[in-house]
Amino acid sequence: MTSERINLSVPRWDQSTFTGRLKYFSWITDPRLSITPSSQLMEAKLLLEKYRKGEELSGTTEDKIRRAQQLYLSAFHPDSGELQNVIGRMSFQVPGGMVLIGAMITFYRSNSAVIFWQWANQSFNALVNYTNRNAASEITTKQMTVAYVSATTSALVTALGLKSILAKRASPLIQRFVPFAAVAAANIINIPLMRQSELINGVTVFDKHNNKITESKYAAVKGISQVVFCRIMMVVPSMTMLPILIEKLEKTAWMKRNKFFNPPLQVLLAGFTMLFMVPVGCSLFPQKW
Repeated sequence: MTSERINLSVPRWDQSTFTGRLKYFSWITDPRLSITPSSQLMEAKLLLEKYRKGEELSGTTEDKIRRAQQLYLSAFHPDSGELQNVIGRMSFQVPGGMVLIGAMITFYRSNSAVIFWQWANQSFNALVNYTNRNAASEITTKQMTVAYVSATTSALVTALGLKSILAKRASPLIQRFVPFAAVAAANIINIPLMRQSELINGVTVFDKHNNKITESKYAAVKGISQVVFCRIMMVVPSMTMLPILIEKLEKTAWMKRNKFFNPPLQVLLAGFTMLFMVPVGCSLFPQKW
């Protein structure tokens, strides 16, 4: 082991800068981490616990400690230390999001498809929001149900309403942006409702030395607003740029002959954009490490 020990309580990169946050979130949202077996995750947690006490095995390398730290940060709740469900982890945002986004921007013409994929997306989002909630703020089953139903309803009303309005009034390209409008509307409703206890009771505010200062409702409003903005920004490229690209590709002779490539192509392109936008979205604002 190297003579200089790693301070696991200090971020590996400077979290006061966007670049530092981007490196950090690229590190812990790597989609490959989502397939790590639970046994390996628990081993990583145990190794870090031993390392903090100075009880790690002789010869344990810095690379091994950093790998354990990466696994731990990607899979365990930062407040409670509990192992998160796989689907709710930020490392699962790319594989989960690419399928849902790809499907929503592909199957936007059929009402039944719109209903199914908007419901699936809101179910996924609700699980992600619950998994990454503030552990210090309790949320009841009733509150979760209201948030889920409200978000799903808003997404469906927005999607089906705009689809009906734009069907005879807008170009096919404009109609392709309806899924994005539905997703944005649902995020604006879902996240605040899922974290309403923070808005009601406030959140704990700490100084730079991690000393508790006060409970603040303003901080809760600010933090939740930033989360909503970041979640929407994560999907902006895939849900606004890809429809334009696909609109042009569908007019080519090759795509007309090979229409079956359309859905998987949109899923893959959505995954490519999400691969970059998930860490970017997480890095837009400073967070408690």
